[in-house]
Amino acid sequence: MAIVQRRSKRKVSGGLYQGSRKKRKYELGREPAYTKVGEKSISSIKKKGGKIKTFLLSCNSVNLVDKSGKHSKAQIKTIVENSSNRNFVRRNILTKGAIVDTDKGKAKITSRPGQGNTLDGVLVD
Repeated sequence: MAIVQRRSKRKVSGGLYQGSRKKRKYELGREPAYTKVGEKSISSIKKKGGKIKTFLLSCNSVNLVDKSGKHSKAQIKTIVENSSNRNFVRRNILTKGAIVDTDKGKAKITSRPGQGNTLDGVLVD
């Protein structure tokens, strides 16, 4: 069964809308990528207009920027905190805003790994 992002079947009052048509291709959604810590793995899907969307399934390094503006690459040791879901820390799932422990210190993820194929972060003290 397909995941669909369209108007709900229920009205605000609790009643049902009359079903007028079936699902459409442009209403398709998909399950979250749930990017994990591990060897780098990328997946891609075909989008409308022949475009291709790539997203991370797993990654073990992050592109860091420190306060002076220097860029460097660091290896991820573990996830320390995740404000979006506390269970993501136990499952080692990377999302935007997650705090990770790297070999250069703690960093906050600034990119969206489930929407792109890079993992960027900022060093935090």
